[in-house]
Amino acid sequence: MAAPAPSTTSTTSIASQVTPPVPTLAWSDCQGGFECASADVPLDYREPQGRTITLAVIRKKAADPAKRKGTLFMQPGGPGNSGVDFVRNNHADLPAALRDSFDVFGYDVRGVARSSALQCWDDQRYTQAVTQAKGVPAPGAFGPALTEAAAFNQACVDNSAELLPYVGTEYVARDIDLLRQALGEDQLTYYGRSFGSYIGTVYAALFPKRVRALALDGAYDPVHYANQPYAYDRSQYQALDGAMSRFLDWCAADQATCGFGDGDPRAAFEKLKSDLDANPVPTANGGQANGYTLVYRLMFNINEGKVIWPGLGEALRKAQLRDNTSFLLRPPSPGSFDFLVPNVVVECVDRDYPRDLKRLKRNVTANAKAAPLLGPAMAYGPPTYDHQHATACVQWPGERASRYDGSYRAKGSAPILVLGTTGDPDTPYQDAVALSRQLDNASLLTFEAEGHTAFGRSACATDAVTGYLLDQKVPVSGTTCADETQPPSATPRVAPPGTTLGELRNGVNERLDRIGTLR
Repeated sequence: MAAPAPSTTSTTSIASQVTPPVPTLAWSDCQGGFECASADVPLDYREPQGRTITLAVIRKKAADPAKRKGTLFMQPGGPGNSGVDFVRNNHADLPAALRDSFDVFGYDVRGVARSSALQCWDDQRYTQAVTQAKGVPAPGAFGPALTEAAAFNQACVDNSAELLPYVGTEYVARDIDLLRQALGEDQLTYYGRSFGSYIGTVYAALFPKRVRALALDGAYDPVHYANQPYAYDRSQYQALDGAMSRFLDWCAADQATCGFGDGDPRAAFEKLKSDLDANPVPTANGGQANGYTLVYRLMFNINEGKVIWPGLGEALRKAQLRDNTSFLLRPPSPGSFDFLVPNVVVECVDRDYPRDLKRLKRNVTANAKAAPLLGPAMAYGPPTYDHQHATACVQWPGERASRYDGSYRAKGSAPILVLGTTGDPDTPYQDAVALSRQLDNASLLTFEAEGHTAFGRSACATDAVTGYLLDQKVPVSGTTCADETQPPSATPRVAPPGTTLGELRNGVNERLDRIGTLR
């Protein structure tokens, strides 16, 4: 039995003789020294003079006009994070040399936040789905997962049908090129992290001669992501479970600091998932937290690297004691859902999953088996973050007009800097290696560390990125940084220099994308 196949149109060969109009940006003050504006761009680049979509943009001008080099585009991860919020929340933590020399610019991509946010499940329906999900799914969980994903897809069609075909990354990259022109820049200077690295990769592929400097941090293997999605999924499952496994090994070796596990953290973790499924913990807002809640929160918080490990140990111990102040027992909320909806939709538009339900079941089953700590909850859960997209994307009903399928060589571009972190739980290190080899002119910088991305978490990597963006000085390919902040000897109450500590520092974030604070 195979799912019906939608149109998989790619616009790689767009060759319209009609040039899209460059948007006019009417800037106005939006507090804190930032300026905001709106940009109208084509909804469908096959009809560049047709209907438009309005994008929300933000900038903060260079602090030292005498040093100004141009505009630095800042692209967050996701898909689904707000670029407007990314710039506003992180500008003060950028190295002074970047703030002095660039107007720092960001925007909400089509379908996200202030730029015609996609609508699928409402908050009540999403809450129902994540509340019913399990940390340890029962046998036979594949069928219900498939039904749940189909319901999510139908809600997307019901609520956002006119937008769905046009939120893929090729159109996002074409938007960036129009924004570049609107800002008066001859070439693009860009820092993209996580999914922002894939957006930058597609931009370079489409417009290689318009690249001045692209720093792609936490890079994707674009061929696997777009055209071989099961291969991409498998390595992502293994990377996340590998990070969790290394944390539990540390926990076993340093029980005094970790405080979780009673001598056997792995067994304690498996028991905790089952116990929470059987007896969910009531939360302060009247909801409940179970084993799926625990896995969901770990999936994001493990990204912070070794510095958060004592905090994770304490939060797991609190969960063991059924203490609902543990940030690992905070169920996804409307703030999370605003991120998760475009996260699913964009990937279903971008990625070419085979339309074969038997093959889907084999891969979902294999992923759960390959990643036993966190994998089963993700494999059979509702459509939320990256790992839980296959059941929705195989059944995706819509046209994918804005999907990009290659090539990714970017032949003729200026040198591109690719960064990979060896223990990255979210974007596996081998993806950065693959991208550096696929690009025609790229240099790979390796950060030997746990956690997601390198800029802001490593003084060595931050200095390399800063120098590259300023002066196009690319580190020698093969350069390695090894300056990760190590686990403190006790749970920190404030973020140590060079770290963010995510939810420990900021309370419970709803997928707030932050860079570090090294400078």
